[in-house]
Amino acid sequence: MTDLEIWITIGVLALATAATRSSFWLVGHHITIPKRVQEMLRFAPACALAAIVAPDLLLGSKGELQFAFTNLKLVAGLASIGYYLWRRNMLETIVFGMLFFTGLRLWFQ
Repeated sequence: MTDLEIWITIGVLALATAATRSSFWLVGHHITIPKRVQEMLRFAPACALAAIVAPDLLLGSKGELQFAFTNLKLVAGLASIGYYLWRRNMLETIVFGMLFFTGLRLWFQ
């Protein structure tokens, strides 16, 4: 790609991003979203986070599924889930999960 094509691509993507993000702001008061859809949209951030985190926890270095206890990320993730169910504090869970994973890495590798 030439420099001009790269800048055109960046410009088009910036316009597309601005258009999609501002569409609700521009026409949002004209559109009513059904209550059921609003309730489902509450779970969108959690689903997006799960879609990002799950492959990192479950896939090995070569792209294969690893459900064994030798997968330290999975073990730390399961421990973090248990910690969250116990304490119900997301910030503490993040800190606990990172410390637990770091401890596992230092202990086993």
